[in-house]
Amino acid sequence: MAKTAMEQQIALKMEENQREITRLCVLVAQLLLQHGAESTVVAQSAVRLGKALGASSVECALTPNAIILSTVINGHCITTTRQNTDQGINMHVVTAVQRIVIAAEHRIYDIHLVRHKLENIQPLKYNRWFVVFMVGLSCACFSHLSGGDLVIFLITFLASAVAMFVRQELAKRHFNSLIVFSFTAFVASLISGLALKFNLGNNPQIALASSVLLLVPGFPLVNSVADILKGHINMGWARWTVATVLTFGACIGIVLALNLLDIHHWGN
Repeated sequence: MAKTAMEQQIALKMEENQREITRLCVLVAQLLLQHGAESTVVAQSAVRLGKALGASSVECALTPNAIILSTVINGHCITTTRQNTDQGINMHVVTAVQRIVIAAEHRIYDIHLVRHKLENIQPLKYNRWFVVFMVGLSCACFSHLSGGDLVIFLITFLASAVAMFVRQELAKRHFNSLIVFSFTAFVASLISGLALKFNLGNNPQIALASSVLLLVPGFPLVNSVADILKGHINMGWARWTVATVLTFGACIGIVLALNLLDIHHWGN
């Protein structure tokens, strides 16, 4: 009788250990997917962590809105699901999670330390005014590389910096991404469009084109192609669709600004 009770206690302990491994694996997948990692990296990192912590098999399925993960230990299977909510692209979180997975694989971290490290990851965020300045400077530099003079450089810097500030404010108030992109593009085009309306600088079209470069969804587009090529078709198409919709929103803002400025052509 005592042996049976001991066996039950061991079985319960093993089951709880497997549940904790499953929770950690799905947490890794959730953090990576929420912060912009490609689907292959998400699935592989979850599988690697599970096997490093003692699981004999780990299966991870990704959808645009959820993560489904199963672990198998001694023939016992546990499956869990987590909702995926976009937290914005942050490579600091992605690299921090990957370092934890590597440390677990090298037996530097045990299951308790992995939990502690994952729960204490804090996304690195730059000072908002530094971001505004650097975005404005990068767009302005692109206008200069495209042949714009000092006037075009300054107009582009002002338009893109103000637009980035507006984007931050709208995002802070949790507006829909389509609205954020549309209004940001509207503000940038409204300011840079003044160069085209009053023929400022040597090539006003450059300012108008360069000031909205901060809205190009490059990361989602790259990830979507990578996902499709690596077999995550649904995730790839979902990311491609989101990037396309956001680009469409930016186009709406540009068209509205040009109509408000009564500009009916854009080009030489």
